[in-house]
Formats: sequence, structure tokens, C-alpha cells
Amino acid sequence: MNSLNPQKLLIVDNEPLITEELGEFFTDHGFSCFCCHSADEAVQVFSTTADINLVLSDLHMPGQNGLQLLQKLIFIARQESRPVEAILFTGQSEKDDIITALKTGIADYFQKPLDMAELLAGVRRLAARLAQNQQALSISSLNQRMYQLTESLQELYQDINHLHQTPEWQPNQMPAPEDGLIDQDPTRLPSLLEKLSPRQQEVALLIGKGMTNYQIAHELGITENTVKLYASQILRLTNMTNRTQLALALTEPLQL
Repeated sequence: MNSLNPQKLLIVDNEPLITEELGEFFTDHGFSCFCCHSADEAVQVFSTTADINLVLSDLHMPGQNGLQLLQKLIFIARQESRPVEAILFTGQSEKDDIITALKTGIADYFQKPLDMAELLAGVRRLAARLAQNQQALSISSLNQRMYQLTESLQELYQDINHLHQTPEWQPNQMPAPEDGLIDQDPTRLPSLLEKLSPRQQEVALLIGKGMTNYQIAHELGITENTVKLYASQILRLTNMTNRTQLALALTEPLQL
């Protein structure tokens, strides 16, 4: 896995003035920016710069549009087990395109003309989300290494015991690894959620906990408008009429 640097940002727009403005803005706010003016150039930069984990792209561009580009970058990232968060921005309200983008795995979207303060807040939320996820992975990896070390020490004690042939010291008296060092199998999701995408499942489970759109947006690092779109998709796909019905349907499985 690449060394995560959530402060590296890939910006894609076929209009140089826009990429220049965005690049200068985010550079002034502590990000290292890579600006591209075509999908092909963006794929090349993303593929050869392994620690880019944030992407901003315009939807409408000649050749491959922003949605096709981000789908390709997300695919590359998954092949490399590389975390990535992507934001799409557009000058028009193409609801079907936005819904398709969210299903694909794009984290958020913004309308042009861009509100730079809102966009900065959105990018920072996603950067924080990436850093938190990386920290969780690092802790999990450390726990696994601790468990492996414990196993190695047990084997070493057993070898010493065998060499010295001391009956009063039994290897099976060695303390077992502490609980929690081995990742447990995750609880199975309720069958109700099986038809949802991973991000839709995240939102559905938070709805099941009674969280508001604002709380879910804060938890996942996305905007409330994006949460509303997710909620609408989830209710349709699960044949639920409202959030309360969905929460009640999820209550019993979540307690298993």
C-alpha cells in the first residue's frame, strides 16, 4: 500500500484558467496540487504519482467526461488497494449523472460557480476521512504484528523448554494473546442492505441509528445534499416509504 498523503490533490478541467485558479487556491491552503487539462493526462499523473488520494474533476470535458475519468481512477486505485476520494463539479444540474457518479463511488459533488469556501471545507473533510481510515488501518496492522510477535515468542519459549527439558515449565502456561489483537469477522449486514453499494450501506446504517442528514454528512465528510440523494436511492432500492420505516427495519438486524 502506498504511503498516504491526503494533502496531495489532482485537479482536472479542460479550461486552464480554472485549474490555475483552483491550483493556486488549494496551494495557498496547504495542498500540493497537480493540474491536468484532459482525462488522459490525469490518468497518467494519477498512475505515476502513488500518493495522490484526492481528485477534483469537472464533469463536462472533451473526450472522456469527468464521470468516466473518475470511474477509471477509482478502478486504478482499487487495483492498487489505494484509498481515494473524488469530487465532481458541474455547471448544470444533471441529476441522473450525479446519481450515477455517487453509485460509482464518487464522494461528493459541487455546482458551478464554485463556492471556494464550501469546496475547501469539502476537500478538508475528505482529507480528514482519508487520514482517519489510514490510522485505523495502521492500528489494525500493528495489532496483527503484535499477535505475530506473540506467536513467535511462544514458539521461542517452547524451543527453550524443549532444550532444557524442564517439566515444571509448560509452554501451554504462556499467556494467550490479548483479546482484540486479531481482527474479528465483521457482523453480517442485514439482507435488506445487500443490494446497496458500500457507501449506500454506510448511509443506511447511520439512518438506522437515527442520525440526521447533517450528522451523517459530518460523519462521512460529505455535503447534506449528497446525503439526501443517497437517502432517496436507499429508500427506493429497499422499497421503504420513509426513513422511520427503514430505521425500524434495520433495528433488529443491527442488534444481532
